[in-house]
Amino acid sequence: MAGVTDAPGPTIDVLVVDDDPVVRFGLTMMLRGAPDLRVVAEAGDGAEAIELAGRHAPDVVLMDIRMPGTDGLTATETLRRRPGAPQVVVLTTFDADAHVLRALRAGAAGFLLKDTPPDELVLAVRHAAQGRPVLSPEVTRRLMDHVAGSTQDSTRETARHRLGLLADRERAVALELGAGRSNAEIAARHHISVATVKTHVSAILTKLDLNNRVQVALLVHDARLEPPA
Repeated sequence: MAGVTDAPGPTIDVLVVDDDPVVRFGLTMMLRGAPDLRVVAEAGDGAEAIELAGRHAPDVVLMDIRMPGTDGLTATETLRRRPGAPQVVVLTTFDADAHVLRALRAGAAGFLLKDTPPDELVLAVRHAAQGRPVLSPEVTRRLMDHVAGSTQDSTRETARHRLGLLADRERAVALELGAGRSNAEIAARHHISVATVKTHVSAILTKLDLNNRVQVALLVHDARLEPPA
């Protein structure tokens, strides 16, 4: 598929969740155009998604947010609490609303707009399967600005207390994640190797009991902290 830069790897099993059968069909057809992606099931609501995820153990779930009955947010929270949880990428028509933020706080790897081109959709699924965030730095910063404008003082103090559990270098890396910087950018700014950055990120996730770097970024912005210029 033209435009997809990441080379295909092992087969990635995908569950597609949307209450609109036309949308499900379109997403499934786009994903089936990639040799390393396999749609193992389709669900029309959150309850069915939870049941099918337990049956098929997908690597990645493409999850619509707004659905009747059990919505995508509830399903995301349920799935991400499970051992061996699949990566969840939420589907939306909005790029910075409260629903997206709630999904990210629940551990979603990121989000995609429903009109995402096929090559970008395939690449996003591959990134999610690898544990990489499905958010560009620009989108991350815009979301963080949205968070910063709505954070209450009690939330800020709680977030700062949690970040205080980190060692100095881990905290510095966490602040860089809050700015939406990549591992390579963090390594260059702090004169350390990318491998060392990855070690710090792993330690941050373990100490703060978080699933991914997007949740770290949200915590940093709840604390209203920024890295040094």
